[in-house]
Amino acid sequence: MTDSPTARLGRLDACCVSDACDQLGLPPAVTGIAPQSTRRRIAGRVATVTLAAGIPPAGSSRHLCTSAIERAGVGDVIVVAQRTGIDAAGWGGILSNAAMVRGLAGVIVDGPARDIDEAAELAFPVYSRSTTCRTARGRVFESASGEPVTIGDVLVREGDYVLADGSGVVFVPAERIDALLDAAERINAREAAMTAAVRAGDPVSQVMGASYEQMLERGDKRS
Repeated sequence: MTDSPTARLGRLDACCVSDACDQLGLPPAVTGIAPQSTRRRIAGRVATVTLAAGIPPAGSSRHLCTSAIERAGVGDVIVVAQRTGIDAAGWGGILSNAAMVRGLAGVIVDGPARDIDEAAELAFPVYSRSTTCRTARGRVFESASGEPVTIGDVLVREGDYVLADGSGVVFVPAERIDALLDAAERINAREAAMTAAVRAGDPVSQVMGASYEQMLERGDKRS
């Protein structure tokens, strides 16, 4: 059985995926978004949320991020654009509980998140630019769900793929995922060969100066 794109992506790290994006002319990793509740790497398809400043329009009673949680599939990642500049959480504890019950892989917030200790107790991955205790109520509201968002300087659409770890967050357009994975897996194999050579005692200047193709061949012979 062929592994799913999400399974293949989850075996890689954000650095080699970002390098593969460079090779393919795709946007590289978004920096500054960090794991807050757990160090666990997350990978999956994206469900998007956009937040805006102010209070919700009259007649709107839906709490932010709830519709994304309910439509997302098992293993998906909620991606929240909280780019208002207002210090207010784009994610909180009850949402973490709900997302965990739904089997979601985690959440990425371009902005603040809160209830981080609760998420840590749940071992639910929350990635965000910062943390806060300030509620969204009266400060920000959900203006769109399922629409394209900008995270860092990268345009992200619902259904795209994302990988996040301690080094950064990388988004991959759904239509480029196969090419990206092929490139990233080649880079990963080459870097593994270089690491093996260094650990075997080869001078690091020689290893870093050698071509990736030569290093991969040498690594295969050692294994």
